[in-house]
Amino acid sequence: MADESPKKIELGVYQRPEDAPKITATEMIAAILSLIWLAMTAGYFLIVGTGTSEGGFDSIRFVMMLIAIFMPVAMIWVGALAVRASVTMREESRRLQAAISAMRQAYLSGQQGGSNATVEKKLEEIAAAQRKTESTLATFTSIRPGQTPAEDKLAIPAPTLIEEQASLALGTPSESLAPPLSVADFIKALNFPETAEDKEGFRALRRALSDRKVSQLIHAAQDVLTLLSQDGIYMDDLRPDRAKPEIWRRFAKGERGHAVASLGGVRDRSSLALASARMKQDAIFRDAVHHFLRKFDKTFAEFEQTATDEEIAALSDCRTARAFMLLGRVTGTFD
Repeated sequence: MADESPKKIELGVYQRPEDAPKITATEMIAAILSLIWLAMTAGYFLIVGTGTSEGGFDSIRFVMMLIAIFMPVAMIWVGALAVRASVTMREESRRLQAAISAMRQAYLSGQQGGSNATVEKKLEEIAAAQRKTESTLATFTSIRPGQTPAEDKLAIPAPTLIEEQASLALGTPSESLAPPLSVADFIKALNFPETAEDKEGFRALRRALSDRKVSQLIHAAQDVLTLLSQDGIYMDDLRPDRAKPEIWRRFAKGERGHAVASLGGVRDRSSLALASARMKQDAIFRDAVHHFLRKFDKTFAEFEQTATDEEIAALSDCRTARAFMLLGRVTGTFD
């Protein structure tokens, strides 16, 4: 029973769902019509065609009979497949139209603000080499000699934990008595389980949910990932530019603006346009996003105090951090 709760929390909201074949009402109707036609044909030959076998075997007549029997069945299924293809095309057309409309709105908003698309394109081309270099440098993180392994190191600084434990009294909830969360489990939980068979991922997720502060961030991340998946935005599809750990440290210490602008490394225009359009139109989505950004900001500020550059780099590549980069850029957090 312990494994069921984490599985309900997060599977399928950051990965594109598989297109498993489903039996539709159209196919059920086609199957029923096919069975009715075959039954009628069988009845006809049993009742009417019993005395027609004296003339010997006629191959042409036999072929014509097969065509008469199975041609209507084939036509029924051709029609059913055509209806299913039409439904699929309409759905894809609707999604494409929504994406185009969102991108058009974002483009018009940029035009009204006096943005120049040509200049922006040239600036992006000039900065491409620099971003690539920064992404490569971000992978070479510092490792201090004798540092504590991520499996044994606490995700939240020890002083905070000591203060909380000193305030425990009778009637304290069980989650407050849970063992401290390690850095390795913290990062793995924020990335969420890879598949339904990812036992280590679910174990880390259960450990994280037993931590009061981290569980709040996980639930907030779950909410926004679910809402983003409704627009076809999945974290595994994003490939953001990786910022150096020192930029993340500046953000944790309260710096904003140009100094931390590289944290908004998501460049997928479709995802940015869809998320931006929904921020303007959906109040529930807007509230969930702001709540998630606050929880991530507060939790990361505590995590950064004892985290190494290597651990910060690992955290920045998880699905929760990708959602933070996407939504932070949409809301102007890094401006």
